Amino acid sequence: MKISLIRKSINRRLPRLLLSFVLAAGACLQAPVGTAREALLRLGGPGAVVSFPLLHMVESGALQPYAERVEFRLWQNPDQLRVLLAKNELDYSAAPVNLPALMAGRGQPVRLLNVSVWGIIWLVSRDPQVKSFADLAGKEVVLPFQRDLPAILVDELLLSHGLKPGRDLTLRPVRDGQDAQALLLAGRADHALLVEPAVSLLLWRNRSQGGAPLYRVQSLESAWRQAFPQQAELPQAGLMSSPQRAEDGELARAVDAAYAESARWCSAHPRACAELVHRHLPHLPVEALEESIHVTRLESVSASAARGPLEALFGLIAKRHPQAIGGALPPASFYGP
Repeated sequence: MKISLIRKSINRRLPRLLLSFVLAAGACLQAPVGTAREALLRLGGPGAVVSFPLLHMVESGALQPYAERVEFRLWQNPDQLRVLLAKNELDYSAAPVNLPALMAGRGQPVRLLNVSVWGIIWLVSRDPQVKSFADLAGKEVVLPFQRDLPAILVDELLLSHGLKPGRDLTLRPVRDGQDAQALLLAGRADHALLVEPAVSLLLWRNRSQGGAPLYRVQSLESAWRQAFPQQAELPQAGLMSSPQRAEDGELARAVDAAYAESARWCSAHPRACAELVHRHLPHLPVEALEESIHVTRLESVSASAARGPLEALFGLIAKRHPQAIGGALPPASFYGP
């Protein structure tokens, strides 16, 4: 009887053991000859779609040939990311594209490896008559981001419609996306600009509570194509290297390739990706995460290939917000590992 139980136990475990052996062997075979593995590789990002491939990279062991251990660190806002980078507590991080440009403009040798998110800002409204950003004249709009890239893009888009904040509409600043969601759910605001996955989370909560309808009106990406057809692509976020990792081209190329593969996996398997992310960020419900993946254009393009749209965006920012990119366009070495 004991022998039979032992055999059954071995039979159950054998496929798992074989799989572990194959993965380990594969990692050894894939590691470039002469490459020294890092003891620890530190990835970072916000609780947004741009970070989902990073979480998949951690779970899938995508960087096993290059690092003994890979960790992910969640940050809450770009200011916190700046501190983490200054303290050398991150190697690679998801970031809004203007942040590494700002750091490069200040003389820091950072690099933007790729652009992966091309539209994450949405206009949400209680008014079914509001069909686009152009319909915001005379309205009060809650704005949870003040100094970062989303605020700059919204400002440029409103001006393209002849809408000047303070004259043609009111932008109501709040601390963060959670405050904006609370105002909408309580019926104390009718319109807001939010970044995914806050939009999907808001709509999920509103449905769960049986609240009055809220509408996902228009993405800033869609509105941008209409307002600026000559520069229709809107690169918003991607993966950057820290100053300390800027010259490690081989590792950066490996991280970029792994990220691109994980981004493709997340796009092709939104439910599985949402469940994976939920394991790391349990405060975000799977349903909202899945919806967020569906509505976000997650497409990893190397920074060198996306240089045209990036320079067009940086050039637009430089006209009225030069401080947001350090006062000058980044050098050629900025684009890619």
